[in-house]
Amino acid sequence: MHLYRSQTCGELTAANIGQSVRLSGWVHRVRDHGGLLFIDLRDHYGITQIVVDPDSPAFKEAEALRSEWVVRIDGEVKARPAETVNKALPTGEVEVFARAIEPLSRAENLPLPVFGDQDYPEETRLKYRFVDLRREAPHAAMKLRSSVIRRLREIMWDLGFTEYQTPILTASSPEGARDFLVPSRLHPGKFYALPQAPQQFKQLLMVAGFDRYFQIAPCFRDEDPRADRSPGEFYQLDMEMSFVTQEDVFQAVEPLMRGIFEEFGKGRPVTPEFPRIPYREALLKYGSDKPDLRNPIVMQTVTEHFAGSGFKVFAGMIEKDPKVEVRAIPAPGGGSRGFCDRMNSWAQKEGQPGLGYIFWREENGALDAAGPIAKNIGPERTEAIRQQLGLKAGDAVFFAAGKPEAFTAFAGKARNVVGSELGLTAKDRFDFCWIVDFPMYEWNEEEKRVDFSHNPFSMPQGGLEALNTQEPLDILAYQYDIVCNGVELSSGAIRNHLPEVMLRAFEIVGYDAATVEARFGGMLNAFRCGAPPHGGIAPGVDRMVMLLADAENIREVVLFPMNQRAEDLMMGAPAEATPQQLRDLSLRIIPQK
Repeated sequence: MHLYRSQTCGELTAANIGQSVRLSGWVHRVRDHGGLLFIDLRDHYGITQIVVDPDSPAFKEAEALRSEWVVRIDGEVKARPAETVNKALPTGEVEVFARAIEPLSRAENLPLPVFGDQDYPEETRLKYRFVDLRREAPHAAMKLRSSVIRRLREIMWDLGFTEYQTPILTASSPEGARDFLVPSRLHPGKFYALPQAPQQFKQLLMVAGFDRYFQIAPCFRDEDPRADRSPGEFYQLDMEMSFVTQEDVFQAVEPLMRGIFEEFGKGRPVTPEFPRIPYREALLKYGSDKPDLRNPIVMQTVTEHFAGSGFKVFAGMIEKDPKVEVRAIPAPGGGSRGFCDRMNSWAQKEGQPGLGYIFWREENGALDAAGPIAKNIGPERTEAIRQQLGLKAGDAVFFAAGKPEAFTAFAGKARNVVGSELGLTAKDRFDFCWIVDFPMYEWNEEEKRVDFSHNPFSMPQGGLEALNTQEPLDILAYQYDIVCNGVELSSGAIRNHLPEVMLRAFEIVGYDAATVEARFGGMLNAFRCGAPPHGGIAPGVDRMVMLLADAENIREVVLFPMNQRAEDLMMGAPAEATPQQLRDLSLRIIPQK
């Protein structure tokens, strides 16, 4: 027999009854039933119940066992009594009567228990992540992550993609976030950068003729943490394709995403065909370019009903500035003063002066509009708003006004809150969409200049002619995102593969030809050697698993995550460098004031 085990703790069934077996694992818990000891033995694969009676030669060793000791147990597999069968466990029909128990490792007092579902401070969980990962939910999440990645690889190979590995030490690139810099010992004063994404390398692979590339790529960005973003590093399914249009990318990626979520989504419905929503339409209807389509609320513009009206707050804004709009956020079923007041209080907590509203109720067989706005704009305008939005008695509507760029995000938040509070947002399903037609450029208010809005290497719609003849803020790009349940899973684009288009695109944001040559000479030189039209996308693995695992925070699906301050509490990173290390790198630390 093997030194440690003949089977795993998740393997024994009724077919093994009567066999002598050897198991090894962790003591999950010990129960004393009147002198009869029951031990739940756990390993990566499952749990097996061990029984030790007072007549067993292993009884003395069993009495000394404590939770999380690692032990080896020899015994005989027997059928459980019918009334004790545990159908929740694959091994629930059997138990092992122990003949011999040998501790392989004794655990001291643990910082957090493995058995049970108690909540513990995140700092404790991260510092002792190796213990936290023994717990059922975190362990299952990591197994799910591994299974998803394996399946992604299988699907990509089946689709004709080939896996390649791109460099980790590279040059800085304007991907939209801060780079992690790595000082060079051999070249004092110069730095490598960790890749924010394999963007340039995967495009160069297309120039090299590899046609369909993918990898499960590590990416590094010096960004602030969020619930859906890990600080420092993350993984994405990076892919690129040659001789493709935007539609070809959609046709390749959509079945892959749908298949993964159908396979690992525990039977939850998945969007059969992903709708395609232009960026500006998404902002108008949902207040976000990451709309949660489980929420049926669609916002509409109602500016005309307030222009010249008695509601002077909105009417005055509209009169002063033609760019001002009024957006309506319908709230089916929200037609009570109590709910409207709660939403108004929520808006004030968000730093807004309030949230105007109208709600409708039935009184004496007639439809009555209530709220200060209804009184100010009069019955005709109020009825026109109701008709436009398709509302009825028992419904309400909330309003946000101003320049769209100033209030759109707030309106989107309000839409989400209304959908959640009224129970309108569906549960237990995955609603996907494509966001398309992103603007090529945006106005950088801080620096008072035009800047790239998305990916600087994207092909503008209309090519060089558009760059030369259209206003920069009117130019759209072949850029697209995949969104699921309000979470952006991926960004992608058809790439700019023509040197003259690339130079002109960067010129618009203030990069002269010499600067572009200096920073992206490798890419330009490659394009000058003949580049195929190409495009790609990079779905985030961490975010996909987060949705599939029903996790509220992305750290729950990362093996060894950092905390909110981008610290690795377990390994003590970041840490100070030794004086010798700094000398080797020709660096000196200047204390911050």
